[in-house]
Amino acid sequence: MRLAITGYKGQLGHAFQHVFAGYEWMLMDVPEHDITNRAAIGCALIEFAPDVVIHGAAYTNVDGCARDPDTAYRVNALGTQNVALACQRTGAALVYLSTNEVFDGEASEPYLEFDRTHPINAYGRSKCAGEAFVRMLLARFYIVRTAWMFGPTGTHFVKKIVQAADERGKLSVVTDEISSPTYAPDLAAAVAQLVQTGAFGVYHFTNGGVCSRYDFAVEILKQTGRGRTPVEPITLDAYPRASQPPRYAPLRNFCGAAQGIVLRPWAEALEEYLRVEPL
Repeated sequence: MRLAITGYKGQLGHAFQHVFAGYEWMLMDVPEHDITNRAAIGCALIEFAPDVVIHGAAYTNVDGCARDPDTAYRVNALGTQNVALACQRTGAALVYLSTNEVFDGEASEPYLEFDRTHPINAYGRSKCAGEAFVRMLLARFYIVRTAWMFGPTGTHFVKKIVQAADERGKLSVVTDEISSPTYAPDLAAAVAQLVQTGAFGVYHFTNGGVCSRYDFAVEILKQTGRGRTPVEPITLDAYPRASQPPRYAPLRNFCGAAQGIVLRPWAEALEEYLRVEPL
């Protein structure tokens, strides 16, 4: 199998390189491969002729997307259109990495793959537009939604919580933003299983279990030996930011489980991450 991976410099891109070791691949990222340049990205993919394109490149700064929605759409929507058009020409299957933020957070139970999308912020709207291009342009695709990703590379919630605890000695964390943390190597392994099935469609892959940002922070502090750090529970209304996140947006893995693909509980994944990279 020949694979092309966009956004390979990101934390998920690094994880994909481990799970797909031994395959023939093309690694793509800026500045050499800019997904917003239709001609360049098309030529690169057509020349390589992959069997599968794993499209992880995205503008993921959620607050940045709120401040500059045009850039969010240019990268996450039109950039995905460019990748999908190239897949259309080469016959490659596409794996599009999406997000729980395509939902509005008004649900009372975890979202199924079949639930109606209704994003409430610029990041979610731009990723939802990317999903729409994939659906319109291709028949052979996997849309994989995930949430709250952390891993050995990059900056993420786990590192931010530890850094803030060490610098301030106490924290204030929201209790009413709820979802499921996802360990990047576990997500990459799930995607690697998925592309072997040929079962195209929409999938929700997060680690098992549901928690609030507050619960997640408390567990991070506990597992890193900082359990005595005071953590004040606050609400989103008390934490002003540029983007409004969905309040309740856990993802239920229904379709993946039907293929035998199930991720372990998030607290177990966090424990492994901290063994790999003690903080």
